[in-house]
Amino acid sequence: MATYTLPELPYDYAALEPVINPQIVELHHDKHHAAYVKGANDTLEQLEEARDKGTWGAINGLQKNLAFHLSGHILHSIYWHNMTGDGGGEPLAADGVGDLADAITESFGSFAGFKSQLTKAAATTQGSGWGVLAYEPVSGRLIVEQVYDHQGNVGQGSVPVLVFDAWEHAFYLQYKNQKVDFIEAMWAVVNWQDVAKRYAAAKERADVLLLAP
Repeated sequence: MATYTLPELPYDYAALEPVINPQIVELHHDKHHAAYVKGANDTLEQLEEARDKGTWGAINGLQKNLAFHLSGHILHSIYWHNMTGDGGGEPLAADGVGDLADAITESFGSFAGFKSQLTKAAATTQGSGWGVLAYEPVSGRLIVEQVYDHQGNVGQGSVPVLVFDAWEHAFYLQYKNQKVDFIEAMWAVVNWQDVAKRYAAAKERADVLLLAP
């Protein structure tokens, strides 16, 4: 039985128009995300075979493949729920996400400062990758990270709560080579309710990261 499975979309293919057209959502989910799921499962099988046979010549490549495919699966699973056709704007206490709004202001000085940093981080990620808002449990603050090729400038133990996909397959059919335009448009579909839920859950789990005294 496969360890990982492709999750269903929480909406139909057309739900994110006009920011993301239905063709992109369908291909992105059904083909690209599915490929990461298959890649993670295939790599686990190859690692099992290596253990059984005691053949470790390919261990470096297998470990890198596992990280690549597993990160792709996890980040995409967050990505779909981070968006909604009724989203956008900024998190406000009036919408029940005041704790998230306060944390963003405390960590970045203002929502505008946070938005600018995440936009630039996503748009300037070298090659293919992601811009990520993450909860960092050591300091208890929010930080922006860059993920390139699903592996990158990530603090160990940090928990992604909002992810912007900056791989070309996420936007090229609609935005061509204008990655910045796509990232800017993404703010109109951010599901702050989902981001706030992930932030609250990450804070509750902060003590699972054991640090040396």
